[in-house]
Amino acid sequence: MSKETEMIELINKHMPRSINQLNKLFESDSEIVQFQGKRLLYTMDEFSEEDLLRDKDPYVLGWNMAVGSISDILASGGTPKYYAHSLVIRKSWSQDYVSKLSQGIAQVLKEVGAAFIGGDFGTSKTWRYTGSVIGELEGEPLLRSGAKVGDGIYVTGHIGGGNIEAALVLYAKNPYIKHLTGQWKKPFQLRSKEAELIKRHSCCCIDTSDGIFNALNSISEMSETGFVVSDLPYIESGVFLAKGLNLPEEVLFLGECGEYELLFTLSKEGEEEFLNEAQQKTLKFYKLGEVKDQGSKSLWKKDREIDLAMYDLSARDFSDSKDYLRAVANFLK
Repeated sequence: MSKETEMIELINKHMPRSINQLNKLFESDSEIVQFQGKRLLYTMDEFSEEDLLRDKDPYVLGWNMAVGSISDILASGGTPKYYAHSLVIRKSWSQDYVSKLSQGIAQVLKEVGAAFIGGDFGTSKTWRYTGSVIGELEGEPLLRSGAKVGDGIYVTGHIGGGNIEAALVLYAKNPYIKHLTGQWKKPFQLRSKEAELIKRHSCCCIDTSDGIFNALNSISEMSETGFVVSDLPYIESGVFLAKGLNLPEEVLFLGECGEYELLFTLSKEGEEEFLNEAQQKTLKFYKLGEVKDQGSKSLWKKDREIDLAMYDLSARDFSDSKDYLRAVANFLK
């Protein structure tokens, strides 16, 4: 159990609950609440400079934070309806910067049909952002539990976007990185259309906000299963970047700066129907591997198995992110 998990459990045991709260702790990306005959979803996410999101382009920053805020609703099978935020801007930001940041947030809300209902505003030496979202749920929710041995493991997009963002911030003074920083333009993807299809075919889903490996771990723990994955769909530029920094490409898989894709499982019986419907809707999904028995956690690279059953590194346990990356690289050796 991670220190973060222990702390959340410690806090939670002191808090009153309602009989209208339908999910257990850690069971779902969003909180599920019965309210006046309907099921509502609720989530809250915070972003700051510690999350290593680049802030040179305010529109992209706003877009990325809004996508990150609503992804929990999508992962739970719901539709975002109401959006509030707490925005603390950096004192040096201009009105034009804040305007473009707001436009990025607003565009995400417009695309999913959610309304902005206000929030809080402040000014500081460093920026912080908290997105708070209420969603509606029709039918059963998607949970982190429910994976069965033999299920296929899928993700909605390439792996590594969030960790590339972090690397471009961490190694900004590196001449090699300086050359790449202005060229990398890939905001997080909004997966609302994919989420609609996933909800009809899967009972198990999570977003990759903390990276692919942590998402797989969460599904495994909640479902009491394991996994084996191989031939991962890394972003090509991420592999290129890892080589330039003398890091193994698997840091894109193990790294904890996620890209807010949706990770889910499909039964063998339902895979063909799902993929046929995805093709008809021109939606792309990537198969990572298969759900295995509890305790089995493997990443295959060509003919080499990387056993992850004992892997316990966490970025939050390191004061320096570069030390964390070195520790991950040493593990992979």
